[in-house]
Amino acid sequence: MSRQNYTFTSESVSEGHPDKVCDRISDAVLDAFLAEEPEARVACETFATTDRVVIGGEVGLSDQDKLHDYMGKIDEIARACIKDIGYEQDKFHHATCEVTNLLHEQSAHIAQGVDAAADKDEGAGDQGIMFGFATNETPELMPAPIHYAHAMLRRLAEVRKDGTEPALGPDAKSQLSVVYRDGKPVGISSLVLSTQHLDESLSSEDIRATVAPYIEEVLPEGWLTADTEWHVNPTGKFVIGGPDGDAGLTGRKIIVDTYGGAAPHGGGAFSGKDPTKVDRSAAYAARYLAKNVVAAGLADKCTIQLSYAIGVSKPLSIYCDTFGSGQVEDAAIEAAVAQAMDLTPRGIREHLSLNKPIYQRTAAYGHFGRAPDADGGFSWERTDLADALKAAV
Repeated sequence: MSRQNYTFTSESVSEGHPDKVCDRISDAVLDAFLAEEPEARVACETFATTDRVVIGGEVGLSDQDKLHDYMGKIDEIARACIKDIGYEQDKFHHATCEVTNLLHEQSAHIAQGVDAAADKDEGAGDQGIMFGFATNETPELMPAPIHYAHAMLRRLAEVRKDGTEPALGPDAKSQLSVVYRDGKPVGISSLVLSTQHLDESLSSEDIRATVAPYIEEVLPEGWLTADTEWHVNPTGKFVIGGPDGDAGLTGRKIIVDTYGGAAPHGGGAFSGKDPTKVDRSAAYAARYLAKNVVAAGLADKCTIQLSYAIGVSKPLSIYCDTFGSGQVEDAAIEAAVAQAMDLTPRGIREHLSLNKPIYQRTAAYGHFGRAPDADGGFSWERTDLADALKAAV
């Protein structure tokens, strides 16, 4: 029997965290290529450090002339991301940092497995395992610790960027320890926030006074009590932030991107990868399926695992675990999700409309638990499959 009373902790990082700067640039490059050609191939990695950004990986367009034209736009794309995030530091400034573009054409050997057929037999771009998860402990069907850790930083970014709190800097991290009673989140035992500040004279106490009202806004009423431990900028000053303070890389925040450790992760990062890469698209499909299982009332909590082989179209396995909360057998849910959705790589892309420039917005504050956008962004957060799943079981 699973534990019902415990404390679970998750962390988040802001859009100005060095790794998230890199995720943002990689996804912006991806969006630029997908805007030109929906079937563009992109595997873009970014590295950032003091006064320098290095972008590498593989890209492909059907028109080679356009491919060369887009190579000349990478510098502009990277600088626009850095500017929007808000970096204008002496040693990391959008206008003056050095940007090195090492992107090159996609390997023909990698492409051949995907390009073997133009129909639904198109193979997966790589082998791998992907997990999706959903739980009814929040309205967004996300684990509470990671959901509210994201919400805190997203709110602080809003008031920083709209000028309400100009002393805050782009780089920040949060961490929440959430208390569960009878299996449900009921409060916060401790809260950690480290945020960059541009005024060196500000103390930890000053920063806490600044951020506390915004944190209280986004957390459920009653979760913060007199017993909640606050650790705000616990090391003292945090003036040097971003890639100047610590080097960043694409793909290093996979648990922040997913479920905060409350569910398994297959290991593959998302940012910078076009949707033929099942590391990304099948992880989105698994979240979509798990969320719809919970939304349909078939379970209070659900994990879905999918697995693929390079060049093979159909998933090698589909696994479901409802942690004893299912209204039907887990095997019945496995059969239902296979019936309700085409889980070939092309089937996933078509069902969720993934061949669109919708990825830059996913690069910070989580890929899951977000509201679906009218243009197709976060399509995997829809619950439009719930009725079909209920009918299938």
